[in-house]
Amino acid sequence: MHDELKSSYHQIIEAVGEDSNREGLLDTPKRAAKAMEYLTKGYRETLDEITNNAVFTSDADDMVLIQDIELYSMCEHHLLPFVGRCHIAYIPNGKVLGLSKFARIVDMYARRFQIQEQLTHQIAKAVEEVTGAKGVGVIVEAKHMCMMMRGVEKQNSKMRTSVMLGNFREDPKTRNEFLQLVKN
Repeated sequence: MHDELKSSYHQIIEAVGEDSNREGLLDTPKRAAKAMEYLTKGYRETLDEITNNAVFTSDADDMVLIQDIELYSMCEHHLLPFVGRCHIAYIPNGKVLGLSKFARIVDMYARRFQIQEQLTHQIAKAVEEVTGAKGVGVIVEAKHMCMMMRGVEKQNSKMRTSVMLGNFREDPKTRNEFLQLVKN
């Protein structure tokens, strides 16, 4: 994959009218290929691998909230970055997941070409699948470079998406508790 990406970046540099033999650009195709491999590493990861059996038996049955997980993704429409944060809450059903695994789940799905709506849904479904939770709530808020760097060029726009599953969808009190906690 690396050589194919490197060749493609070389072609892009030439196609925009730059001299790919210019000193500052000589190693750019190699560096850009390496960066793209990293930015899309989520395609080469699985939920089982990243959670690595870090699901533990627990009597906890109150809401667990993990807030402000940074995320970096690439818009599938323009291949430009969107950056933001993710808030995940769940109500355990006899099992809890190791804390760092939530960030790994976010990263696995964010490190793919994405739209924010799909990303939010994938994270929620993954947490539900891994934990068997009674309910899951996920909110993603992000700034999109495709809105900021091109097109309408709106620098302060932010997009928020949410997915509520189980108790978070069915019980307004649970949903409201989650929303209030995320505000604080």
